[in-house]
Amino acid sequence: MTEPKKGWLQRLAGGLTRSSKALTEQVAATFTKQPLDQAKLDELEEMLIEADLGPHSAARITARFSEEKFGKSVDEVEIKQALAQAKDGRLHILGEMAKALTKAQAFSQYAPKIETMQVPTDKIREVIGSGGKVIREIVEVSGAKVDINDDGIIKIASNNAESIKKAYDMIWSIVAEPEEGRVYTGRVVKLVDFGAFVNFFGKRDGLVHVSQIANKRLNHPNEYLKEGQEVKVKLLGFDDRGKVRLGMKMVDQETGEEISEAKADAEA
Repeated sequence: MTEPKKGWLQRLAGGLTRSSKALTEQVAATFTKQPLDQAKLDELEEMLIEADLGPHSAARITARFSEEKFGKSVDEVEIKQALAQAKDGRLHILGEMAKALTKAQAFSQYAPKIETMQVPTDKIREVIGSGGKVIREIVEVSGAKVDINDDGIIKIASNNAESIKKAYDMIWSIVAEPEEGRVYTGRVVKLVDFGAFVNFFGKRDGLVHVSQIANKRLNHPNEYLKEGQEVKVKLLGFDDRGKVRLGMKMVDQETGEEISEAKADAEA
């Protein structure tokens, strides 16, 4: 008596072991590309659970569903060949990509960027200014978008790296503190009888007393300086009211280097 022809589910289960409902649905959805009714899913799950899994079950599943979908049986050898060819092709493509991209490419200077910086919370008011005057000026001058939160975290965004740097520098000049003993390049903003006010650190001004301008006696600062003149100044310290004290005579105005006391006495 001829054995009845097995259905595709029975033939598919010829080498499978215990599985789960999730695997049943995944197998069905992957290979049939269409939903199966509940009866079919229940039948497939039962046969997956009860069947005895062989060493090449994955290939058998693929072959079985290929036959059902395309009307052509694909044996295990053909499947292995196809997978090997796919792997070779993928490795070839990756190799060509590696040749073209030998290292990480730098971002264009016009690519959108965000720079983050943090300032002390007691400096937030200074960055914002009265009525937002200072932060609006930073945005207008730099062209960057500037956001600041209550924790002092500032985000500077722009598609232009120079705009971000400009905004960053403007903010830094507001919140940073000048260092005593350091030489700065500044500009004379006002001359008075007792000295010269010099803008030397962002918007920070300091006084160069007339006795600290040159290694000689001056009756008035205008004998040596004029408004708008660029000068090199050394931060000498702060007075009792916190005002900045600057000096010029101990700094070479050409190089910005400090002059030794012996050289200063000789020039005097």
